[in-house]
Amino acid sequence: MVNITVVYATVEQQKIYTLAVPQGTNLLQAAQLSNIELECSIDLQGMSLGVFGQLKNNPLMYLVQEGDRVEIYRPLLLDPKEIRRQRAIKSKVLKGEKKL
Repeated sequence: MVNITVVYATVEQQKIYTLAVPQGTNLLQAAQLSNIELECSIDLQGMSLGVFGQLKNNPLMYLVQEGDRVEIYRPLLLDPKEIRRQRAIKSKVLKGEKKL
């Protein structure tokens, strides 16, 4: 058995599950074994997964290891570049540099 932690965060709360999974369990299976889909009403098939902040492009190929922190990432609501662009426009408007 391999001891891991599965984490998922929303704006309101953070869920942390500590569990033991069989050796040879892949990343997606590990997340599914935590039963997080039922508790948080999410579909893991549409989510990105990673370990210790590093996105794993193919969660079926990565086998969890002792002590791994399996992270479930929510989809971005806005592109980070778009957020920065909007913030810059707002800053210019507040300073009176640009009128919309």
